[in-house]
Amino acid sequence: MSVEAEALATAVSDQPVEARPKRRGTLPISLATIAVIIAGWSLASAYGAVSPVFLPSPLVVANSLANVAVNGFVDSTLAEHTLASLLRIFAALAVSLIIGVPAGLAIATSRIGKGILDPIVEFLRPLPPLAYLPLIIIWVGIGEASKVTVISLAMLPPIILSTASGVKSAPGDFVNAARSFGASRLQVLLHVILPGVIPPILTGTRIALGAGWSTLVAAELVAASQGLGFMIQSAAQFLVTDIVIGGIIVIAAIAFLLEILARLIERLLVPWAAHR
Repeated sequence: MSVEAEALATAVSDQPVEARPKRRGTLPISLATIAVIIAGWSLASAYGAVSPVFLPSPLVVANSLANVAVNGFVDSTLAEHTLASLLRIFAALAVSLIIGVPAGLAIATSRIGKGILDPIVEFLRPLPPLAYLPLIIIWVGIGEASKVTVISLAMLPPIILSTASGVKSAPGDFVNAARSFGASRLQVLLHVILPGVIPPILTGTRIALGAGWSTLVAAELVAASQGLGFMIQSAAQFLVTDIVIGGIIVIAAIAFLLEILARLIERLLVPWAAHR
């Protein structure tokens, strides 16, 4: 490194935090990108570049969503479809956390646990939900349990792997210090490892939510009468493209809001690990 570069690096590192230039947020760029996409979509619809049957205008989609919110579609309003999907997502997330966190701890802390659970996780992780959906129907039936099971299986691997990774990345100095003060293995796990593994668990939860929403449509193919995925599938059968696009937008908006909520929870629980 040259003398000038070293001097510049030293000067920057010596600056107080308040004096350093702050990074600009990406919100204006994101909003501009969304505006450009909507504008292009509107122009394509207005000038007939794509048939309205396949690409209705944003105004038509918005009016259709408003109509579904008031009058309903396939015997349920938009709020009822949304509530049904959210209940399935949160039920599956609860099951995944109850099973996934202990499984991740077992993989990271026990040779036997890793030997038993690691092959199962690696077997499930690359499988698409539609691959095991027929088997779940045979085993569990066509009720709500099958839908929650399919979504849970999609959510489990990210939570298990994130938990195991967090345990393995626990600072060795902290663990050794606790042991030097006479802490048992259980005390080290509860008071040293677990507090440090919360950020990876939250990260795995955010990834699992994305996997869960992507599995929702497949899960609601199974004898559902309500749900956003069911609404989209029903609209697609009758070529009601505005409802299909509207349902996709609603799912994306809810997933985005849940992502924001997860980040806020992360900042509250583990502010030292939240750098966003």
